[in-house]
Amino acid sequence: MAADSWDKYLWMSERTCGHAMVRFATAMVEVFGSQYLREPTMADTERLLAISKARGWPGLLGSLDCMHWKWKNCLKALQGQYQGHVKKPTIILEAVASQDLLIWHTFFGMPESHNDINVLQRSPLFVN
Repeated sequence: MAADSWDKYLWMSERTCGHAMVRFATAMVEVFGSQYLREPTMADTERLLAISKARGWPGLLGSLDCMHWKWKNCLKALQGQYQGHVKKPTIILEAVASQDLLIWHTFFGMPESHNDINVLQRSPLFVN
């Protein structure tokens, strides 16, 4: 949400709300960054492959999904670029999550109307 949308609810200024959000985000990165905000290591990959193999899905690292979200606060100038099949601005999120609910990859954006295959072709997921 925009920082100024909480002005009346919290009785705090936009500047104070923005400052609090920056402090919160900084604390989250400091506390959880080394564990959650990183690429998977070789040990992570081996662990995920072993779990998937035991469940009958050999070679599976995680589940891939593309979600199309309505973009409520899309700028008027961008609405035409992000208009999808629902005739409203949407933004696409591609994510890969493992069975332990860790998110290993995300990819946002993509103007124009896209299906999941087009998103995968433009995604940096398979570059490495």
